[in-house]
Amino acid sequence: MNIINTQIFDEIYDKYKDLVFNLSLQYSQNVQDAEEITQDVFVKIYYKIDSFRNEATIKTWIYRITVNQSLDFIKHKKRKRRGFITSLLGNDKMNEDHLLPDFDHPGILMEQDESLKRLMQKIYQLKGNQKTVIILLKIEGLSQKKVAEIMKLSVKSVDSLFQRAKINLKKSL
Repeated sequence: MNIINTQIFDEIYDKYKDLVFNLSLQYSQNVQDAEEITQDVFVKIYYKIDSFRNEATIKTWIYRITVNQSLDFIKHKKRKRRGFITSLLGNDKMNEDHLLPDFDHPGILMEQDESLKRLMQKIYQLKGNQKTVIILLKIEGLSQKKVAEIMKLSVKSVDSLFQRAKINLKKSL
């Protein structure tokens, strides 16, 4: 990476660090994990900035990297936790509820709002794409068109995922 690209990276970091952290926090529901994901995202951006092709906006590209990095982090963490608990208990069949992280989102802790905490935990339990659609549409406040672009889906697919996510949330609540 040359000096010009380092300057571009610094500008990107300054402009998008809060967006990446907040989106990571929505997925991880844990400040330390969100910080780790944020660091991983910017390492990835640093090494891939030369491959950005302007097919989408830089913001969309960063959203996509953040969503993918968050989902990968969560999968890795669940596998690691599952392996540890399995070896500890000597039991291959476990309840998925034991694999969920403690929820320590700063806004939720300050508000101590139990119903919002419960809703966020249920959102966290949704399948990857459904969770992503809910987070991007309702928590991040993006349009369906923008979400479709980030997820590389059609607007109709995003709407369908959102409707299924709502149904699944209603069932679980």
